[in-house]
Amino acid sequence: MKLGVTTDFSAAHALSLHPGKCQNLHGHTYKVDIVVKGAKKEKIECVADFADVKAVIEEVIELVDHKYLNEVLSYPTSENIALFLKAELEKRLNESNLGVTLHSIRIWEGKDKWVMIESD
Repeated sequence: MKLGVTTDFSAAHALSLHPGKCQNLHGHTYKVDIVVKGAKKEKIECVADFADVKAVIEEVIELVDHKYLNEVLSYPTSENIALFLKAELEKRLNESNLGVTLHSIRIWEGKDKWVMIESD
């Protein structure tokens, strides 16, 4: 079964290799859709408590929220932000006792552009 949580964060970055105006310092409000998967647990009759999953996600989002992303990642494109968040989420979910793994992450840059990574 799969569970989904949506959250958001705001951050700034500059993309020096970009040929257009994104070379300059600018910011976005990113929306993040995270899907985890796991088996329904008999004891609680659900895959995981949404609050527990969201707590892990918020811990990871704090790494990028209201940050200058060039200080967090070497080159903070949406693709690289997604890869960074994926690695951090996988690490923390593996360390938790929630019994779920990351299925996918989708990062929206603004309202109409997104990057998605699905785990193997």
